[in-house]
Amino acid sequence: MANYGYLRVSTDQQDVLNQKHGVLEYANHNGFANMEFVEDSVSGKKPWQDRELGRILQNKAVEGDTLIVSEVSRLARSTLQVLEILKHCSERQINLHIAKNNMRFDDSMQSRITATVLGMAAEIEREFISSRTKEALAARKANGMKLGRPQGKAEKLKLDVFKDEIQKYLDMGLSKAAIAKLIECPATTLYDYCRVRKMVKQK
Repeated sequence: MANYGYLRVSTDQQDVLNQKHGVLEYANHNGFANMEFVEDSVSGKKPWQDRELGRILQNKAVEGDTLIVSEVSRLARSTLQVLEILKHCSERQINLHIAKNNMRFDDSMQSRITATVLGMAAEIEREFISSRTKEALAARKANGMKLGRPQGKAEKLKLDVFKDEIQKYLDMGLSKAAIAKLIECPATTLYDYCRVRKMVKQK
């Protein structure tokens, strides 16, 4: 009998390591050896049949095999998908374990109820996070704060404090390289500053 550890990979590497640690700790505590880890980089919103999880459950795992996942939200993003996975595992007699909750799912009514509650809780939490984010952005917009990166050129540049001095040196006929040394800044920075501020010799 094979033992699989399912990890849903995200951009947060620490999260993936935490998932793996949780699965390994559960496996060691419950006597599951020779774990084969399966990493899935596809979003949990995509149907589970079209993910790496589907490949394992539909084409590789057989009766008596075990699949361990760190928490129920790693299986899918919707309650319906969680229930579909539970049903599939039950029909194929594949043991499904949720490490975080120390639970084993089978075809019993209690398992179905538990899977529904856990799946709904994870889905509701995501909705709360999304709602809080939208509310925060709306509040900032209502208060007159612009969202996103500022558009256009910066109103103030760091060499503005030397503007009069730079203009004086330009009028004296000094080169930009020489002026850069006098005000102690990189020559490229001064060249860019003069281009943006359209500064040239005036006398």
